[in-house]
Amino acid sequence: MSTLNDVVKDLATDIEETARLVEGLEEQAWHTPTPATGWTVADQIAHLTFIFHLAGTAASDPEAFAQLAAGAAGDFDAAVDAALRQFNAFPPAELLGRFRALGRRSVDALAAVPEDQVVPWLVNPLPPTVLASAGIMEIFGHGQDIADALGVRREPTGRLRHLVFFAFLTRDFGYLSRGLTPPAEPFRIEVTAPNGEVWAYGPEDAQNKVTGPAEDFCLLVTRRRHRDDLALVATGAEADRWLDIAQAYRGPAGEGRKPGQFAHPGCDH
Repeated sequence: MSTLNDVVKDLATDIEETARLVEGLEEQAWHTPTPATGWTVADQIAHLTFIFHLAGTAASDPEAFAQLAAGAAGDFDAAVDAALRQFNAFPPAELLGRFRALGRRSVDALAAVPEDQVVPWLVNPLPPTVLASAGIMEIFGHGQDIADALGVRREPTGRLRHLVFFAFLTRDFGYLSRGLTPPAEPFRIEVTAPNGEVWAYGPEDAQNKVTGPAEDFCLLVTRRRHRDDLALVATGAEADRWLDIAQAYRGPAGEGRKPGQFAHPGCDH
């Protein structure tokens, strides 16, 4: 498992990379629709700003976080919508400034938490390394929506390893969101990094295994691509079933993406 320092450094890089996707946009381009129905580019940045505001507060001021979380506990979707309205009230340049500032604040706050302690979060307290990895998952998924809306290709990097491991930890979310009972047996996740290295988690003799490119795996678990458009291979009936329902986040799965909606990630848009 990566150290906290490794994850927060990579999270900071991901935040800045996403900021650069939008920093040169004209104001009208911030209203470009993204593949997430009803969400514009500005909505995506506003949502991420809200998430990093929550994470930074959780790591630095648990009492203040408890108040924020109480407001979201009853209806998280309503809280997200309220946050979109709150942050979207700012002009693009100011929203981007807040995204960068609150992103950096969350990175600094998480880095200051001892690795053997936990940070309060929306359902259960999490180790800071895991919460930072969740941040990487959020920014990968929403950053992909932005990249798709703008017609640009993000180059995959070794930073995806944190998301692969996080998705391994959260394998059961796809089952739970659909009211299904997760299998008792662990899976083997064995994916190929952009540099050709193999990242593997789970027992070598697992009957259910998922293999393929790490980027494809990350696109699957964030539901930014349909499995039919990815070069992932399932071994075992349960692993094959999981490719249909995989998600690395709690709550409703959302619409996901349709087969053939996008070119394979290895191809240019």
